[in-house]
Amino acid sequence: MKRPVEIVVLSDIHLGTYGCHATEVFQYLNSIKPEILILNGDIVDIWQFRKRFFPKEHLKVIKKIITLASKGTKVYYITGNHDEMLRKFSDAVMGNIHLIDKLVLNLDGKKAWFFHGDVFDVSIQHTKWIAKLGGWGYDFLILFNRLLNKWLVKMGREKYSLSKKIKNSVKGAVKFINDFENTATDLAIENKFDYVICGHIHQPAIRKVKNHKGSTLYLNSGDWIENLTYLEYHDKEWSLKNYRAEFDKTSYVEEALDPMYDLSALLPNVLK
Repeated sequence: MKRPVEIVVLSDIHLGTYGCHATEVFQYLNSIKPEILILNGDIVDIWQFRKRFFPKEHLKVIKKIITLASKGTKVYYITGNHDEMLRKFSDAVMGNIHLIDKLVLNLDGKKAWFFHGDVFDVSIQHTKWIAKLGGWGYDFLILFNRLLNKWLVKMGREKYSLSKKIKNSVKGAVKFINDFENTATDLAIENKFDYVICGHIHQPAIRKVKNHKGSTLYLNSGDWIENLTYLEYHDKEWSLKNYRAEFDKTSYVEEALDPMYDLSALLPNVLK
């Protein structure tokens, strides 16, 4: 039986990249019955799209989202930087699917502000080609990290995250994350939002933030590349959850990394 939940927030799935854990996304979506599904940016990675790599597991996620919408779930697709091409269609409505750039909801008398967060990223605003190059580099770093971890497991050693090590050791990266969170919360407090919910920085978080003007609850849904995290709102409470902790670890399967998938061949078979 599928678990009912009022609101689910997913972000930074990056369908179409080697690092995406689409199998796990599908399993999670298949386990719930949400009233509202909020896709908070970078769901399909149009920046790094390769027509020779879009596995059927990735297409099944898209099909599952459409199925949920057809069965009554209200789906809000908030655009991010990796799927910014969709912004030309913002405010489009297709049945229960709403394509938007930001979202404000009243949740049990409290105001919630949802947006991806790339608007705060100066590197994207002014040097987009560098940001795109960095995205490719990050994708291949994740691919190399997977291969490394398979070798470590065979050697009886613990898995290791190269990207987290880099983020935590580079002062500029730590400062960027802190600046991002401070900017988001300052704006939320200034505009009297009780909740501010973001993605973009791949850093899952939920915490109360206060300043001299007031307070807000900052939430970040993380990502489905490294952290496999998501947010749920139910019975007036927010929770930050991790796929690996919530699901049987034996069901966690590393996705096949075959770059020779032909998208045109997969489409008729998966979507029929």
